[in-house]
Amino acid sequence: MSNPRTIRESRVSRTTAMALMLFLAIYFLLPIYFLIVAATKRQGDLAATNGLTFSHFNLFDNLDTLFTRSDGIFGRWALNTVIYAVLGAAVGTLISALCGYALAKFPFRGREFLFSVILGGVLVPTTALALPLFLLFSATGIVNTYLAVFLPSIVSPFGVYLARIFANAAIPQELIESARLDGAGEFRTFFSVAFKLMTPALVTIFLFQFVTIWNNFFLPMVMLQKESLFPITLGLYEWNGQTARAPLLQESVITGSLVSIVPVIIVFILLQRFWRTGLAAGSLK
Repeated sequence: MSNPRTIRESRVSRTTAMALMLFLAIYFLLPIYFLIVAATKRQGDLAATNGLTFSHFNLFDNLDTLFTRSDGIFGRWALNTVIYAVLGAAVGTLISALCGYALAKFPFRGREFLFSVILGGVLVPTTALALPLFLLFSATGIVNTYLAVFLPSIVSPFGVYLARIFANAAIPQELIESARLDGAGEFRTFFSVAFKLMTPALVTIFLFQFVTIWNNFFLPMVMLQKESLFPITLGLYEWNGQTARAPLLQESVITGSLVSIVPVIIVFILLQRFWRTGLAAGSLK
């Protein structure tokens, strides 16, 4: 028979855990709720009404103003951000997967030292690399171009680390040897065997890269001067700096901030099924 005291303690623990998770959910979702409410208001209502309550619903007019302001420059910023984030995350994930797989499955002299150097790269803040990268790109003449933001975005020491750890755990050496015996080359073995087994880790790397690049602000600020090359983060920052002399820009900054988080939410929703697939495959093994 179950001990009543144990049952009572279990209920208390569950209630405490649920209360804590509810508090954290409210804590993290409250800024998003505030942003949604503010994006639906007119400029005059932003200061005249409560920040957490709806007023006159003006979202569609705000969106129209946002995408038509300054000859539709926000649409260009959004396209730039998609190019930087999607393409950069995809290429960065592929490079991380290749490097991690090689470090996990190919024994060579200096492998552990090289992996230690990569781990050291994880500890270096990206802001510390901005000035050296600017000087390097200035010498090569690619400052103020797409490449100035794209090239640093495809390098992910953490992605290489994660790919190596997962490749060690998820790819049996016997499977690789079997593919080689069947005449498959190293690249064919990677893309036909290892790549599929590494899918959950690659999705994780892609999401980390995507969110990091999407929210990247300091590197574009250092590298770019042309407004037509700005990502959303830098463009909204420039608009926000002009609100003192152009107050109507405030509603576009708020609405643009809401629009900028929608793609991130969509990407997480679309890719979460790969995590579930990976967990199910692991349980079957």
